[in-house]
Amino acid sequence: MPFYDVVQQHFNSDDLKAIDQSLDALERALENKTQNLTPDERKRYGSINEVNKLFVNKVYDFSKAQPSTASPDVDWTEFAADYEDRSILETRLARLRSLMEIMENAKILHDFDNFQNALVDYSFTQYKKDTDAGGFVTKYQALRQFFPRAGGASIPVETTV
Repeated sequence: MPFYDVVQQHFNSDDLKAIDQSLDALERALENKTQNLTPDERKRYGSINEVNKLFVNKVYDFSKAQPSTASPDVDWTEFAADYEDRSILETRLARLRSLMEIMENAKILHDFDNFQNALVDYSFTQYKKDTDAGGFVTKYQALRQFFPRAGGASIPVETTV
């Protein structure tokens, strides 16, 4: 039984299929509504900060509450559509960020489990190599490259992955 198994829940083929189908559906839903920006375009168009978002919100509110004060030079139908799409995308981005954090946390735990168990296996390999058991010298030599001798310790104390 492994010593380190922080996370015990694993994905099965049905889980992966559902995730991949959801991602495929999301990609299809976005493909005709979005465009890739070059790094220069991202810099050029940028992202409005929170104060400017409040400004846009206030202009939109005035256009709705007092349409007689709205500039005739603005296509208010397009402005409203952009405003609605911006809101739609912002809420979905928040959900996706949350999902990304959940997935990153799960990956961190799986990485931790793998690393800790790899350390256990490395210690076992060292032990078996020292007992002259067959095949362990080659394995030990292949693995020891990951543990440069610093201060005499052969297994790193730090387990950050």
